[in-house]
Amino acid sequence: MNIGIFTDTYFPQVSGVATSIKTLRDELIAQGHHVYIFTTTDPKAKHDDVENGIYRFTSIPFVSFSDRRIAVRGVFRAIKLAKKFQLDIVHNQTEFALGVMGKTVARHLNIPCLHTYHTMYQDYLHYIANGHILKPHDVARLAHLYLKNMAGVIAPSNRVLATLESYHVESPIRVIPTGINLRVYNKRDSKTEINNLRARLGYSENTPVLLSLSRLAYEKNIHTLIEAMPDILTYQPNAQLLIVGDGPARHTLERQVRQMDLTSHVQFAGEITNDDVYHYYQMANVFVSASDSESQGLTYDEALASDLPIVVMRSEYTDQLIDDSAIGISFQKRADLVNGVLYYLNQPKTTESRLKRQQKLHEISAEVFVERVVEFYRDCQKDAANQDIIKQTEKSRHLFRRSRS
Repeated sequence: MNIGIFTDTYFPQVSGVATSIKTLRDELIAQGHHVYIFTTTDPKAKHDDVENGIYRFTSIPFVSFSDRRIAVRGVFRAIKLAKKFQLDIVHNQTEFALGVMGKTVARHLNIPCLHTYHTMYQDYLHYIANGHILKPHDVARLAHLYLKNMAGVIAPSNRVLATLESYHVESPIRVIPTGINLRVYNKRDSKTEINNLRARLGYSENTPVLLSLSRLAYEKNIHTLIEAMPDILTYQPNAQLLIVGDGPARHTLERQVRQMDLTSHVQFAGEITNDDVYHYYQMANVFVSASDSESQGLTYDEALASDLPIVVMRSEYTDQLIDDSAIGISFQKRADLVNGVLYYLNQPKTTESRLKRQQKLHEISAEVFVERVVEFYRDCQKDAANQDIIKQTEKSRHLFRRSRS
């Protein structure tokens, strides 16, 4: 198939959405499809990367999210490129300019347009005029309008499905969790490479390391992890919390660390490239997250694929993912967070626990993810063909009745 992916965010921007799109693109190509990315320009990227099928459209920084972009023009160019590539499917990933452009292209070419609803916008309204302009009911109304007449909508989790159903979305919805590219996370660093990374970060071979990896945004609740460190240090005095990522909450979190006198136990590594992420998972002892705004737990799956146990805030997604302590523990109270971390720091990895994590990997693999997405593409194509037949039949009947009259 020839597939056009339309998105306002893509690498080099770092986000769960960008990671999900790259996983989709890479696995679609691995399975023999042709993929073309229609996305925004970025100061850190060249304008187009024709060799890799990436086409960028003039953009500006998005309001209140200066590290994100929104396209300002290019619909005629997009239609021209779509015709050239003979697209079979348009798959939108964001609801802004490129998402609208994708709908326009699909309508012009008379091909199915699908959409993946990644972001729970009601969790981010405080970024826009402190929540005084847009309210949750505005998000519901806008989402309902944007998703109207979509050939299909992908919900990455049951939480997203429930949200879309509450918005009375009429298009067919299918729950398809984003998979993990196991080819990346199956790569194993040597003990020397792991210890070298630890040494660069100031850790010894035996230092207990908690890893937090996400955008440093307020809704990620990283402050909760920092608040739990004194309790963890009571039992593990050498423990270290490594916070990887960058974002608007960084300065606040750094101030919190200083005020709690934790500078010798909490380190901010800043933003790292997607290609380097797996090194950090392999270096750590346990992955931690207190975020309650995840629509899909990609970092949880990445940790699991890296043979790393997780201690994360409980959600509908974790209820599905965590079915054995070999995989992880979910928490709602700080005491459970602390106990979960201490459990894994004191529990050596066993062959049995590794096997249980391996068994879980197949169902969250990129291969299974893309197989399910392509199946949805095919179903949407069949539905579109059936609708065309119905329209042609109705048109013929109308013409026949007119000729009779």
